Amino acid sequence: MAPRQSRYELDEMARRGTERYEQKVRPLVEQGNRGRFVAIDVDTGEFEMADTSLAAATNLLTRLPEAQIWCLRIGYKAVRHFSPPLHPEEA
Repeated sequence: MAPRQSRYELDEMARRGTERYEQKVRPLVEQGNRGRFVAIDVDTGEFEMADTSLAAATNLLTRLPEAQIWCLRIGYKAVRHFSPPLHPEEA
C-alpha cells in the first residue's frame, strides 16, 4: 500500500482544520470531553472523537478512506506538550 499523501500544505491543513473545528465540531464535542481527541476531515467536516489521536484518526479513515485529517485535543491549544504543566489543573 502506498503512503497517504496530503493534498494541502501544513499551514493550509491547520487553517482548514481549525476553521472546521470552530464552526462545526467544537459546539458538539467540547462539553464534557476535555482532553479527548478529535480527528477532522478538513474537506467535509466529518469527524471522530476518541481517547487517543490514533484511534480518532483510524475511526475516521475507516469511514472516509480519503480523509485529509487534522487532529485536535479538546480544550487544549496543542495536541501534545513537551514540558511539565505549570499548574496542577493542566495535568
